[in-house]
Amino acid sequence: MSKQPGPALYVYIWADGVYLQARMEDHSECMLVLIGTTPEGKKELIGFQVGVRESAQSWRELLIDLRQRGLRIAPQLAIGDGALGFWKALDEAFPGTRHQRCWCHKVSNVLDKVAKSVQGPMKNDLRNIYLAPHRAEAETAIDVFVEKYHVKYGRAVECLIKDRHALLAFFDFPAEHWIHLRSSNPIESVFATVRHRTVRTKGSLSQQTAKLMVFKLIDAASKTWRRLKSTNQLPKVIAGVKFIDGIEVIPNTESHAA
Repeated sequence: MSKQPGPALYVYIWADGVYLQARMEDHSECMLVLIGTTPEGKKELIGFQVGVRESAQSWRELLIDLRQRGLRIAPQLAIGDGALGFWKALDEAFPGTRHQRCWCHKVSNVLDKVAKSVQGPMKNDLRNIYLAPHRAEAETAIDVFVEKYHVKYGRAVECLIKDRHALLAFFDFPAEHWIHLRSSNPIESVFATVRHRTVRTKGSLSQQTAKLMVFKLIDAASKTWRRLKSTNQLPKVIAGVKFIDGIEVIPNTESHAA
């Protein structure tokens, strides 16, 4: 079961595998979801099927299906949790697509590795990284985080720095889009409503009926999704215009005399 894509181009895509409480045959399975942004800034549901969240094969099948339905041009950036099997499959299907790790998932994963008494200050230090106005400041904030916590909380530090490069990819895209690119919240926010509906029907649905209901709920919710801010920047991203710290780099147009 999948959503038919409209244009053959999506600038950004968000990926996540979300577990629901509607009855499923295999608890290791979840809903694999892909949302894409059109060149006009509209978010669309472009991929949806049941699979295993950590399985590259499950995501490979979904991405191959997208290609067969006309998605031939690689998205500029993909956003998702680092634990997904999605990334390996993405590199095979669309090797030119950049990776952006979801900061919401990363913060949660880092904080899970420390005592609750440490989580407050550590969360503020993580905010200093992803809300930094420039990449250099974010890099410095990561270095400060490592220096501050590596002795006592090595597992938390390792969880952060292993995805260091992919956590900061958004700096190479328009600053107006950063709020959309730092996390896979477009998917999580939709599933909050879906979960509410499926909890009320827990245990009363067949697997196929549960899948169909979830698909219909997401499809209906997609009609109210917010467009990306500053859609006038999207054609520049598509054209390969370079951005540094969210600002367009203007080429040197100075003419050279022969």
